[in-house]
Amino acid sequence: MFWFLLLASIVLAVLVGLAFGVIGHIWRLLRVALTLARYDVLLPSEYYDRYPVGLQATHTLLSVLAKRRRNRTVGARLAQALERLGPAYVKVGQFLATRPDMIGVTVAQELGRLKDRLPPFSRTAALDTINAELGATEQLFGAISEAVGAASIAQVHQAIIPRRGVVAIKVLRPRIEKKMAREMAALRFLAQGIEFFSVRSRRLEPVQFIDTVAAATERELDLRLEAGAAAEFREVAVKDGYLTVPEIDWSRSAKRVMTLDWIDGIALTDAKALDRAGADRSQLAIAVTRGFLAAALDYGFFHADMHEGNLLYGKDGKLWVVDFGIMGRIGHKERRYLAEILYGFLRRDYRRVAEVHQEAGYVPERFTVDEFAQALRAIGEPIFGKTADGISMSRLLLQLFDVTHMFGMHLRPELVLLQKTMVQVEGVARGLDPQHDMWTASRPIVERWVQRELGPEAVTKRAVDEAALGFQALRRLPQALIAIEAAARKVSAEAPREERKWFEMPAVWIALLGGAVLALLLTGGDRQRPPQSAQPEIVQPLEREPVNRRPSNATNADATVNDPTPPGAHEHTPDSDAEKAAPSP
Repeated sequence: MFWFLLLASIVLAVLVGLAFGVIGHIWRLLRVALTLARYDVLLPSEYYDRYPVGLQATHTLLSVLAKRRRNRTVGARLAQALERLGPAYVKVGQFLATRPDMIGVTVAQELGRLKDRLPPFSRTAALDTINAELGATEQLFGAISEAVGAASIAQVHQAIIPRRGVVAIKVLRPRIEKKMAREMAALRFLAQGIEFFSVRSRRLEPVQFIDTVAAATERELDLRLEAGAAAEFREVAVKDGYLTVPEIDWSRSAKRVMTLDWIDGIALTDAKALDRAGADRSQLAIAVTRGFLAAALDYGFFHADMHEGNLLYGKDGKLWVVDFGIMGRIGHKERRYLAEILYGFLRRDYRRVAEVHQEAGYVPERFTVDEFAQALRAIGEPIFGKTADGISMSRLLLQLFDVTHMFGMHLRPELVLLQKTMVQVEGVARGLDPQHDMWTASRPIVERWVQRELGPEAVTKRAVDEAALGFQALRRLPQALIAIEAAARKVSAEAPREERKWFEMPAVWIALLGGAVLALLLTGGDRQRPPQSAQPEIVQPLEREPVNRRPSNATNADATVNDPTPPGAHEHTPDSDAEKAAPSP
């Protein structure tokens, strides 16, 4: 009985824990829904005519909570709501800007302007974090200023190091790790529910989308990883020279604090200041596009948060990039896929682009290459040879996602960050130079990669490498044959294994014993008490009370006639009856 109660207590504790976890998720999601309703983005008024009657009635009820916000679009209102909800939802909003298949093209474009800006926390809290991570602040820094910039995850302070100069200190927000974990768990719970109840949503991979955002955010919460990424990207950027990366001060960096060079420059968000400084905005747009593509294609490692606030035009005329919390990696297979697609669009070779999609496994086998090439031609031809201001990005993206839906293509999780950054880079380049032609700017980088990886020299080198691997396999062939022969001899020498019958299997007897023990635990208390209903018949001595208990002669006669039992079978001594009826002590 004790073990049964212990097992029941454990099961109950697990169920209560799960229940409270689910309740916590539901409570947070209700807060999110209420905030979205207040900003009129849960069921936007702009789409009222498309709703069925039930949703129209729901929208009418929610309109009581909504605030009046005239001349604001759905995307602008959604950006405000996400900023109000906090850091986790700002990150989700930045990733949603890359998913027009989820939220629509227009909303995605407007959400791309979402800025990661939040009110700063106190300087005292920042000093406490620095002291806890690095030790005495006075011995490391001469002075630390108030916050000069605050984002959803961390904020930046300016500091002075004796005999070195000005540096930047990045400090995480207090208790940000727990807050992000709770919100991401609630969002994943929501995504699982969407996938479970909506079969059509599974093509969009909402759970994998949230997992990608959560993984990127978790890495961003460890500033040691960001420092390592900055140091690695500095080595990558210096090889081409399109982007410049500040140097990390490792002796003044830890998990929640990072110190790096202070960059005295102008953010690309300030167009007037760029003009006053004499910056060539057209060249800056080209540097942004080529810097991203060179890092992604040549090295498979790129900055995945290249919005205007993280790009600075320095006084030295260089384009500096900061904030390395979100970095992306793609393997050689994905790089080849990306380069061949871009190269195919540049040459208008849509059949080759379709073949690359099929070779990569992105298109189901039930569709032919010619069918997919025809659909890609409808996408590529309208944008060929046009500058950014002459391209309808809404029409292009709508066609692209209509085609992917038509051909049953699923989101590739390893390309989410790449898609996000490509959207950001296109927006930054267009903001700098409305006449910027992304195809012309990217052509040298793509052609260089294709020539190196797919040209005659690359094919020859790959053939030599494959031949070398083949010779190595041939050299190992005798040892492999000997091992196979030894294994075959061992199998043939061993007696064939007899199949056990069910009553010879240990698992069967273990299960039976376990069931018996469980039955004993459940019924152990009841066996110790004799059944009360049977006791009067057993303990009643018929021979000792002849007057009151003996049945009538007629009854005995009937019993004698009808009972086929031989005479004497019903005869019992009073002593033996009493012994059998008495309960055991």
